[in-house]
Amino acid sequence: MPVTRDEILAVLGKITDPISGTDIVAAEIVRALTIEGGEVRFIMEVASEHGLAMEPVRAVAVRAVESLPGVSKVSALLTAHTTKAPPNLTIGRHATPQAGPTKPAGVKTVIAIASGKGGVGKSTVASNLAVALAALGKRTGLLDADFYGPSQPRMMGVTGRPQSPDGTNMIAPIAHGVTMMSLGLLTKDDEAVVWRGPMLMGALQQMMGQVLWGELDVLLVDLPPGTGDVQLTLCQKTELAGAIIVSTPQDVALLDARKALSMFAKLNTPIIGMIENMSSYICPNCGVEAHIFGHGGAALEAAKQGMPFLGEIPLDLAIRLAGDDGTPIVAAKPDSPQAQAFIGVARGLIAKGLV
Repeated sequence: MPVTRDEILAVLGKITDPISGTDIVAAEIVRALTIEGGEVRFIMEVASEHGLAMEPVRAVAVRAVESLPGVSKVSALLTAHTTKAPPNLTIGRHATPQAGPTKPAGVKTVIAIASGKGGVGKSTVASNLAVALAALGKRTGLLDADFYGPSQPRMMGVTGRPQSPDGTNMIAPIAHGVTMMSLGLLTKDDEAVVWRGPMLMGALQQMMGQVLWGELDVLLVDLPPGTGDVQLTLCQKTELAGAIIVSTPQDVALLDARKALSMFAKLNTPIIGMIENMSSYICPNCGVEAHIFGHGGAALEAAKQGMPFLGEIPLDLAIRLAGDDGTPIVAAKPDSPQAQAFIGVARGLIAKGLV
């Protein structure tokens, strides 16, 4: 079986940081941990004055991970930052005036991934769609704008705070070929974000403007559920190509999806189409197909609204396990039927010229 993110962090957590006296995981030295097949890559970031002293620790970390079953190759890069210029990102500041809608520098297209309600798998769809687009040759970015419940760091297997070249801007880490950023990289896992609307709006502006995204064909923005301040700010402050609505087939999810469609219409944001997630379930024991949340509801709704239906994503344990493990199913098992469902949606977006 392939090695998991938790197994790697467990073995790295046994290695002591000689500077702080705690382990290198607790000291937040280990960053940007990625797993692709049997290949493991991570960064060890330390203060510039400790660079030479930490090289033996890096070597120990490499050997420790190499000893794990399922690991074929380990790459650990030791980077040193200056303690004089930490990222000056006061997350949650109030929004600042802006002349008009813009896009991050170097980004060609921005697409919102939205849902009317929570629990429909929007973030799972966003992460896998991003990896699928990257696998098809598109330079892809993923912004986790669900500030109250950021899940993309776990789903994409990214840990640690981003680096800053100048004390103000941040370098977005890359995982599975996708450039990504999330508030979850700047807060502790168990730390609640308790903000009012203006702070959410300011944080989104900062994520768009102070992150060095590089040259991207498309930036997917994983929105929080509902029709609130983040959605409003994104539509008013960003040049959007459009929004993709994710829904399960059940009536209660479609009811809220209609509210999301109404919101984007009021904000003059085009709807690219709808995706039906958790569309069907194939029993692994008997092979019988079951429709736990119904089936075809999103397709019917798309037809009723006169918009494209982009595809169906099955309800499958492998998709959930891959996300929890930090390697989306498209990266973990690209040839599987589950991964092909996401890749099919990505191919459709490319064929339409949207990406």
